[in-house]
Amino acid sequence: MRFFSDNAAPACPEVMAALAAANVQDTAYDGDALSQSLDARFSELFETEVAVLWVPTGTAANCLALTALCPPYGGVVCHREAHIQADEAGAPEFFTHGAKLLLAEGPGAKLTPDGIRAVIDAIKPGVHWVQPHAVSITDATEYGLVYAPDEVAAIGALARQRGLGLHMDGARFANAVVHLGCSAADLTWRAGVDALSFGFIKNGGMGAEALVFFRSDLADAARIRRKRAGHLQSKGRFLAAQLLAMLEDELWLRNARAANAGAALLGQAAKDRLVHPVESNAVFLNVTPDEAAALRARGFDFYDWGPGEIRLVVSWDQDEAAVRPLAEAIAAL
Repeated sequence: MRFFSDNAAPACPEVMAALAAANVQDTAYDGDALSQSLDARFSELFETEVAVLWVPTGTAANCLALTALCPPYGGVVCHREAHIQADEAGAPEFFTHGAKLLLAEGPGAKLTPDGIRAVIDAIKPGVHWVQPHAVSITDATEYGLVYAPDEVAAIGALARQRGLGLHMDGARFANAVVHLGCSAADLTWRAGVDALSFGFIKNGGMGAEALVFFRSDLADAARIRRKRAGHLQSKGRFLAAQLLAMLEDELWLRNARAANAGAALLGQAAKDRLVHPVESNAVFLNVTPDEAAALRARGFDFYDWGPGEIRLVVSWDQDEAAVRPLAEAIAAL
């Protein structure tokens, strides 16, 4: 009865079948037929021409995107509680060879144009101060909240006005799209996003994420940086196979829809214990230490987020029968 993290979920059967089918001889690195088909398949999904690189981790996807948008002497505006700030062990600074994360505020770990302006307008021009070059947003955020297309577009418009690149950390991008009922295009390039870290591992993948560039000029250098960083796997077809399997028959949406539905069930049971609205597959609750201990005593696994607060994450493979016992336990507290 695990609700600690969707990272712990199994890979879905379709992905495992695709891995088995890819276990044939082909060209090495990213020259195989599956890897070579990624641009066209993702371009179909996003309704525009994109360049796609497979990478083995979300950390690599985020950091390689940022290296394409920000030089070593520049800065990236992100939320103070963004994953790239709080959970990447300094990887963005390492990959970019020193770019600085410029921390902004916002409710529910969401950035707003005003929050971004508060950071960048306070920076003086000149060689003595780190100048902003990019903005990074997370959708869904670390608190499970989702940016609507118009919210992204407002940030995108500000980024263009100030000459900044816009990166979206989409570790749970599928959950955001399902919640909104919008197209992948509306939430990204149509709203001004330049690069997307498209998460698959949390959503049923095994070990592959997609780095999607909506500007082809950004992808060329990223391919070199992927190799230099040690992430160009020799049998890349196995990563490409996972991504393609998740797009087939909208599996990525079906898996996210199932996870979101489970989280909604928990949210209904929690009622006024909710810390944030339930907009993805993550649920944040106020509980006392004794109540948390009582839930754990019944076998439920979850994350202590802060004093008096816990996080519950529903995975793609947890259906109503798997989630309802926890919902009933929460309602009974």
